[in-house]
Amino acid sequence: MATFQATAINPQIADRMHSRAMSVALSLLVVSVFINYVDRGNLSIAAPLLKNELALSASRLGILLSAFFWTYTLFLFICGWFVDRFDVNRVLAVGFLVWSLATAATGLVRGFTMLLIMRLILGMGESVAFPCYSKILARHLPEHARGFANGAIIAGMKLGPAAGTLGAGLLMTHYGWRPVFLGIGLLSLMWLPGWIKWMPRREAPSRSASTARVRDVLRQRQFWATAAGSFCTAYPLYFTITWLPFYLVHEQHLAMHDMVNKAALFYTVDATAALATGWIADFWIRRGLAVGMVRKSAMGLGWTTAAIGFLGCSSAGPHSYLTWLMLAAVGLGTGNSGIWAFSQTLAGPRVVGRWCGLQNGFGNLAGVIGPALTGFTVDWTGHFQVALGITAGICVLGVFVWVFLVGEVKQVMWPQAVANSLAQAAS
Repeated sequence: MATFQATAINPQIADRMHSRAMSVALSLLVVSVFINYVDRGNLSIAAPLLKNELALSASRLGILLSAFFWTYTLFLFICGWFVDRFDVNRVLAVGFLVWSLATAATGLVRGFTMLLIMRLILGMGESVAFPCYSKILARHLPEHARGFANGAIIAGMKLGPAAGTLGAGLLMTHYGWRPVFLGIGLLSLMWLPGWIKWMPRREAPSRSASTARVRDVLRQRQFWATAAGSFCTAYPLYFTITWLPFYLVHEQHLAMHDMVNKAALFYTVDATAALATGWIADFWIRRGLAVGMVRKSAMGLGWTTAAIGFLGCSSAGPHSYLTWLMLAAVGLGTGNSGIWAFSQTLAGPRVVGRWCGLQNGFGNLAGVIGPALTGFTVDWTGHFQVALGITAGICVLGVFVWVFLVGEVKQVMWPQAVANSLAQAAS
């Protein structure tokens, strides 16, 4: 009994145990976002098959691809409140259950209308993901460990489309798209028992009622900068997730199996860049460099590189498109790796769910606009040049927002915290 008590109160041993538990929990978060992006990207992989089977125009296909973002974006404005008020682990589990069942059901329905409904339900379930991830990381990890953790989650996000394109794409060519949706949705449910067993349970010292309301978040200039930055990062992300397979088939005239391989390579390079950037950011922050300088340097380099890559793709032919596409992948991974690290620092652990939910909600208006706009421009011009030019321009705008508009990267002083400080000073 004495040994147990000593262990229980030893802070170094407790920290090591917490670190090991968080490593398992982080691995499960990476797996969950991997599944998340397999599920949301499957429809774009099936797009060439759906277009023929259901006789869909590019415009109607664009509506199907963007429908996910209608409910996803709407519910992001709501779910941040739930993440800050209720058990974040259980909020994530419920959302995971909803999106997995919606994926499985997609394989059973027929017709444009029912497909549209399943995409709407999928968006509802997946809306909890990133507010929950940010809440968990901000509560349980210090600043110098968040770069790698966020990079790992972004890498899982990018490997989802890679595995989905390669694995699901090849399965669709042999068995059709319906069995693939049904199988992936049902197999995903195996994640839930693991999360229930290993989800992080040690409460952070700051665990309490939120010290800021929605209107307090909306009054912050830094919030609107991160929201605008999220729009600029989401637009190219969703362009690649929803339209990259169709671009490779339509514009570069690749066969289905060649498209699958090239798209999977793109997503893998993207994921590798995100993971490497997160690790490098943590390294320099531990060495004493300013958090803001490290995070903003990654943003500037990443989104400039992505803009050059997309612009090159807009006029590339069969012998050069792959080089430009890989350059865009490196830029996307570098730029995406730290977007939530900004918010986790600025909001702090008590308000991060609300901040990230609202930020992701405004940012994902790009998902509502982008896929449909791309479909209409492709119908209008017959090619992807205009769509790729728009995407490159938004990447350039993202550089300006993240580097110059976000300001100093430190936690916001929320009204209640200011009041408490004044009361302590007065006493």
